[in-house]
Amino acid sequence: MDSVRSPEWPAAPLGGLAANSATTRYGTPAGTAPATGRATPSDPPPTAPPSPYRPPAGPQHAAPDRGPSRVAPPIPVKILIAGGFGVGKTTTVGAISEITPLTTEAEMTSVGIGVDDPGGRSGKTTTTVAMDFGCVTIDRSLKLYLFGTPGQARFGFMWDDLARGALGALVVVDSTRLDDCYPAIDFFERSGLPFVVGVNAFDGRLALDLTSIRWALAIGDQVPLIRFDARDRLSVRDALLVVLDRALDRATREGRD
Repeated sequence: MDSVRSPEWPAAPLGGLAANSATTRYGTPAGTAPATGRATPSDPPPTAPPSPYRPPAGPQHAAPDRGPSRVAPPIPVKILIAGGFGVGKTTTVGAISEITPLTTEAEMTSVGIGVDDPGGRSGKTTTTVAMDFGCVTIDRSLKLYLFGTPGQARFGFMWDDLARGALGALVVVDSTRLDDCYPAIDFFERSGLPFVVGVNAFDGRLALDLTSIRWALAIGDQVPLIRFDARDRLSVRDALLVVLDRALDRATREGRD
């Protein structure tokens, strides 16, 4: 049977790979100059090789960025700022938050006299009736979300919901009113949530030294007890880093058990 000639390809001698190569099919025969001018009807038009596939342009068709320049979002960590009434929880959140903190402050009225006692040294005229919220980025891999709890006992029912998913807590203490922080310490001891006790230095000083405060609060040596200033951003940052270190140490010990 004679060979079949495709109308799209020029005739090529049979035999070997050279007869079926792209150069033989699409190229110009050796020693023949390329044709110029308009082709005559008797000459079949040359066929160009197919173009490579190119995906459609547009952001929806862009390839995912898998290069080293892509930076993963920071890990969110929930931290509670707890304590008694008027000890500086709202001030603590506001001092460190990189956004305008969400507060639920309400004016104190005569109805609260004898119920809400902020202490003799405090000029507090408002009180938190729900919670405070702020956030701060520690570095590229870690971002803290701060939830300040209400200090009054009548809002204690909210603590269970606020503590859900938290990594740790900072219990803020006024050294002149230690009894106000007992409910917060009892709550975290029962829940098993790692916590740090931070004594707020009102007017830059403490009424008692840290050793006496630890004895009065009856907390073990494994609970960090620190002094900090709720108005100072760097001081609050250092206190939160202690909370993170405490939570990490707790998670590491549980992982080995």
